[in-house]
Order: sequence, then structure tokens, then C-alpha cells
Amino acid sequence: MNAPIEFETAQRYSIPAQFKSLLKPSRLLPGESETDYAIIRQMIVDEVAPQSSIEWLWTIDLIELSWDVVRYRSLRGKVLEVFREAAIESLLQRVDSLGIPPAAREMAQRHTRRNVELWRGDPIAAAEIEARLKSHGIDATSINIEVFVQAHDLFVMFDTLIHSAQSRRLILLREIAARRTVPRKARETISRSPPSRFDNPCETDDPSARR
Repeated sequence: MNAPIEFETAQRYSIPAQFKSLLKPSRLLPGESETDYAIIRQMIVDEVAPQSSIEWLWTIDLIELSWDVVRYRSLRGKVLEVFREAAIESLLQRVDSLGIPPAAREMAQRHTRRNVELWRGDPIAAAEIEARLKSHGIDATSINIEVFVQAHDLFVMFDTLIHSAQSRRLILLREIAARRTVPRKARETISRSPPSRFDNPCETDDPSARR
């Protein structure tokens, strides 16, 4: 992530002591940034501004779900990087196997595998291999399509996880909004109600008291 975003009018909320242990980044995976987690955590706390213990617990869930979305998006992008190599290998096999008799295809596959290893570690070899693919009508767009074909199952899995986390996050936000709306509506209803004669302590049913 980039540098922290500064909000001009944001109010920073401190985390109550009883919830600090629950807000520690204990679920971070290797390679994930504790600083990025802390930024997201504080952004959500400042935005939600929890007003009760139950809202703090919901906010903790919001933080975890938001971090899950960040994590799944990162992993989904990594899947595309990993499967680009598989896509290159698949496309090279199609090119290298043209006109190759069945008996020699195993040797051709080993040759393709060596070329893929060169593509991964040698920029010059990678440029030559991609130029050879392009000479057969396989451009960058074709490679991208093959990447999605190869990575389809994992890509869909992470996409589903992202959608699930986002849906659960939306439900929590609605719960917090509903919890705050009900008391406000009750106060508005009371304020709109006509004053009762019992609200005035000077009024009484005793006629003698009104003389």
C-alpha cells in the first residue's frame, strides 16, 4: 500500500483497553504488512466511531473482513502472475508440437519446459519467446486469455471469497446503522408527540387547586 491517507476532518478514536487484544493483527500471513493492517484498522474505527461494546465487537469484525478483502485481492493478483508461466508453457507446446510426430512429443515437451524456465529467469530469452509466439499470431492479449483459462478455478474461488466478505461487511454496517436509527426515531417520535396535561405539574384534576 502507499503512504497513509490523510483525512482533513477525520476524528481519531482511541481503542478501549478491553478490546485492544482483539484488535491485534494476529492473523497476518507471512509477507503481509502490519503497518497496512494498522492503517485499515484505524480508518474503520474512525469511520464507524463505535458507541457501545456491541458496536466495538462489530467493528472488529468489520476490520477483519476488510483485511480479508485486501488479502484475497492480493492473492487473486498473485494467481494471475503464477499462472502466466503455465499459460506460456501451454501456448509454446501448441507452437512447438506443430508437425512433431507423436513419438517425439515427449522430447518436444521437455524442450518447451526448458524454454519456459528461460522465459521466467532471462528477460532476453523471454522477449525472444514472446516474439516467436507473436509470429504465430499469439500476442499479449492471447496470453492474457490463456492465463485466465489456466487460473479459472482459483480466480473464481478468490472472487467468491471477496464477494462473501464484502456481503458480510455490508450486513454489519446495516446492523450498526439500524441500531443507531431506532433510538433516534424513538426520540423524534417523542418530540413530535403533543404535550400531555400531565407534563405540567401545575395542572391537576382537583378543581379547588385551579381556583
